[in-house]
Amino acid sequence: MKLKNLYTTYFLIILFLVINVSGYGAPKTKVLIPKNANGSVSIIVSGKNYKYYPLSNNEPIVLTTRGPGKLKIITRCQLPSENDSDVDYAVYYRINGGTKTKIEFSNAKVDKKSEFKITSQGIPSAGENILIELLRGENSIELWSGSKNMKILTRSLFSEIKEKKIDWVSLSPIYPNEPVSLVTNEDVVSYYRYNSVKQLKIRVTGPTTLRVLNRVEFDYKMKGRSSYRVEVKEDKKLKNTYMLCSDRSDVTKYKKDKKKTPGKANEIFISVPAGTHIYEINTLDKYSILGRILFPKKDIKLESN
Repeated sequence: MKLKNLYTTYFLIILFLVINVSGYGAPKTKVLIPKNANGSVSIIVSGKNYKYYPLSNNEPIVLTTRGPGKLKIITRCQLPSENDSDVDYAVYYRINGGTKTKIEFSNAKVDKKSEFKITSQGIPSAGENILIELLRGENSIELWSGSKNMKILTRSLFSEIKEKKIDWVSLSPIYPNEPVSLVTNEDVVSYYRYNSVKQLKIRVTGPTTLRVLNRVEFDYKMKGRSSYRVEVKEDKKLKNTYMLCSDRSDVTKYKKDKKKTPGKANEIFISVPAGTHIYEINTLDKYSILGRILFPKKDIKLESN
């Protein structure tokens, strides 16, 4: 009996090790569904059904995800028949309101292992990939079609990358923003209120990275999730625009104000080049936002020079 129990124990230990070793370091991959897609198209690939989302020339579809990680955008065009092979098409993308990038694909061919679920929709071309590395924090990705006479379809997959641990310290804005005390698990942290009129203004010396935590201020009139945009200017020039979404926080409260509830924090990261720069952060929407600015502890020496 004791020998049987010993074998059982060994078996459980080995099983635990196999599960942990096989899963160690394996990136988590998820499908990103556009917020504003105009329907979807089903494509059967080697017997499996996948949803693809059509692109428009005018209005982008918008993907959001939290980095760091690698984004894989699979693109296909809709071919009328098997004879319409070797076609060219293009896709535009933009990350966090930055510069639009055009990706061109040449000689797209029929994919003999794929078919539309609704056969009258034509024949899908072979998949062509766009690979993008996304930085830490919240990221928004806009996608457009670059081909007016052809229907372009996309499927987007995001794989997480393990983050390196960084010690962060807080940085106060130089603009006289109103400080607000928030309490999380008995820890009190100062945030600063900003909106579309009164921005957060920060002076910082690079090269470094700014980590900005943003929380929507919910009042009793606001229902459900709130979407909002945060605009970042570097030395008065537009650097990035972030599209964010938040729910009410379950664990964070105001220290004094009992009539409002802070939203869950959305993180954005700003890459600061060498030299001293002024950053202005404001929201393009009607909401009042609480912001907290952090930068790596190792870069404190840059501020003291």
